[in-house]
Amino acid sequence: MKHSTIALATRISRALITASNHSIPPRTWTPGLEQTLHGIGCRNSLNSALVSRVIDPFLIHHHSLALGFFDWASQQPGFTHTSLSYQSILKSLSISRQLTAIDRLMKQIKSLKIQLNGSVYRSVIASYIAAQKPLHAFSVYMDVIALHKSLVYDIGDDTHNSLLGCLSSAGSLGHAHQVFDEMLSQGVRLSTLGFGVFLWRYCGTVELDKTLKLVDDVKRQDRGVNGSIVALLVVHGLCSASRLHEAMYVLDVLRRMDCKPDFMAYRVVAEALRANGDVANVEQVLKMKRKLGVAPRSSDYRDFIFQLISERLICEAKDLGEVIVTGNFPIEDDVLNALIGSVSSEDPCSALMFFKFLIAKERFPTLLTFSNLGRNLCKHGHYDELIEVSNILSAKEYFVDIERYNVMVSFFCKAGKVREAYQLLQEMKKKGLGPDISSYNYVMEACCKEDMIRPAKRLWDEMFANGCEPNLMTYNILITKFLDIGQVKEAHTLLCHMLERGLRPDATTYDLLIKGFCQEDQLETAIEVFKKAFEQDLEIAKTILEKFILYLCRKGEFVAASDLVHDYTSTIGKSKSNMILLNEVRAELLLSLSSSSKPQMILEMIQVIDNHVVSENSSQR
Repeated sequence: MKHSTIALATRISRALITASNHSIPPRTWTPGLEQTLHGIGCRNSLNSALVSRVIDPFLIHHHSLALGFFDWASQQPGFTHTSLSYQSILKSLSISRQLTAIDRLMKQIKSLKIQLNGSVYRSVIASYIAAQKPLHAFSVYMDVIALHKSLVYDIGDDTHNSLLGCLSSAGSLGHAHQVFDEMLSQGVRLSTLGFGVFLWRYCGTVELDKTLKLVDDVKRQDRGVNGSIVALLVVHGLCSASRLHEAMYVLDVLRRMDCKPDFMAYRVVAEALRANGDVANVEQVLKMKRKLGVAPRSSDYRDFIFQLISERLICEAKDLGEVIVTGNFPIEDDVLNALIGSVSSEDPCSALMFFKFLIAKERFPTLLTFSNLGRNLCKHGHYDELIEVSNILSAKEYFVDIERYNVMVSFFCKAGKVREAYQLLQEMKKKGLGPDISSYNYVMEACCKEDMIRPAKRLWDEMFANGCEPNLMTYNILITKFLDIGQVKEAHTLLCHMLERGLRPDATTYDLLIKGFCQEDQLETAIEVFKKAFEQDLEIAKTILEKFILYLCRKGEFVAASDLVHDYTSTIGKSKSNMILLNEVRAELLLSLSSSSKPQMILEMIQVIDNHVVSENSSQR
């Protein structure tokens, strides 16, 4: 690539990043960035190689800027994207998983019959898989096959197996079989995960001889698939489909195919037969287990479960974990922690089974696992189970420090279990473990959320009695609630209390109070509070000034709003930021013009702003 192209790409990317730092949120594309590009004067030098270079590497991790620049280039006269620019933008979008944009671009690529590098297709397919959109991933994969068979090798073994596994898990077995056949014919290495999950879900839907043929095809090519795990998955799949006698029969067949069933495989079949009342065959399977079975290799299953979890195949990880736990087979603590944390996101009750098994081993979950379990029990509304977890851990003396207690307190508060949370605070005091300000804030916020104002006030008094100083969050919680129920005097008292104790309010505090006083028509107090913000910190005052002006306008207090514009906009911040602020207020007023009962007053306010802008511009000349 020419030095001039590299230099121009560097200049363009730096200009975009610098200009977008002022966007909200930062580093996002806005129409104003087009002016930045026009100012550089790069349109005459624009080509696909330059666009590609700007995006990769400079904007690769700023997908909004990358896509905005890509689309801007598309609109320039005489410009056409090629595979180079498409590849760079898809790389950026795949990293950040911007699937809607990827969908749009992939349709363009298909209609234009552009062929991309195989690694780009791999990234796109992997993004769809990670987002649990297997059918989208399969569609791209089939496009790759249609373009050129040689591109299959660039997709890679891991992505192939991930695609095979997620399609099978989603029940798209026809599509999964197509991927499997392609892998087999092209010599792509099958993994235990890809082939195992496919066979697990597939074997219950077809005749047994077809399942055995697939196993034979894979074993004959010496693919390195773990035979014992495959055997377990096959018999589990057959038993789940109520094909118990075939499951019993296939144990010996798989053993002769060098997929030696371990004790877990025999137990799955025996327990399924027992549940069906077939006592005679249960005994026969147990005899086969004693004579022919081998002990499961916990390290193999450990690795396999971690692979399932990493591929977000949570249902499969849960099913396999249940086989291990219900059979009391060896399983490491880190595997149980991983199962609890991941399974709880989809099936908290099953996660609770793994939690109880871990506790029965006289082990505790990690703090991260405990947090994930609590969060997901709250998310799914399993509040009784949350209390059960707390009781189990308390009985085992798990709560030995403030950090563990606070995690439990926070989840009780999220669940609205204020009484239980408060009881934990008392327990903490008895043990000499606090509570600290975080503990009190959790319960204070929960009291306010549940409209328990008197308990919140008592908790405030108790906090001081225990020598625990409130922080900014404590004040904001109570101020928010007092304003919500119209107790503006109490909210103002809290502000004064803060200032007396040397605690500086933040923009949230001031904004809450100003909005509350405006709603209660206490404009003098609102202005007094704003003056305190102005005296404390110009940045805070600048943050809330626009909102204050709009609050006044919405209340019809246009004279007071006009005074704010005259008195403060020139004092706060730089001239450029003043113009942005005033323009935003002007735009808001224009939007409200049609529905306002006082349109003339709004027009006069807009005129005040326009005059101020003209004055500001004149002073800068």
